[in-house]
Amino acid sequence: MNYNAEEQLEKTGLILPPAPTPLGVYKPYLVDGKYLYLSGHGPVQNDKSLIIGRIGKDMDIEAGKLAARQVGLTMLSTIKTHIGSLNKVKRVIKLLGMVNCTPDFERHPYVINGCSELFAEVWGTENGIGVRSAVGFGSLPDNIPVEIEALFELH
Repeated sequence: MNYNAEEQLEKTGLILPPAPTPLGVYKPYLVDGKYLYLSGHGPVQNDKSLIIGRIGKDMDIEAGKLAARQVGLTMLSTIKTHIGSLNKVKRVIKLLGMVNCTPDFERHPYVINGCSELFAEVWGTENGIGVRSAVGFGSLPDNIPVEIEALFELH
């Protein structure tokens, strides 16, 4: 089945936040041949502010999963802004999901599913789900709950 990623995103009813601009010395994305690399993205909201907090302390697991979905939306915004269309992405290859959480928190994969489920909706289960790591961290920049980096294959 040939997915139209732009139409699939529209069906979700979700709104893309503005694509973030780097606050450090790095590129938010890089295209190398048929591969698109995205730097670590945080949960940017529609007003450009970040979702803040540590999972297990400031927010529960469901809020963490929603934050991961927001990171996914932020990544989609970067793709649309810099690559032009979500339809230029052939498939998701790899995600690295980093979760800012308390030391006793153990459900990192559940949190990162917020992003993975969004990508599966946008590109379909065949192309929207790639390999993945979901790991816990003692802190993340600006105390964001989730940071995710990704590798995609382009058409």
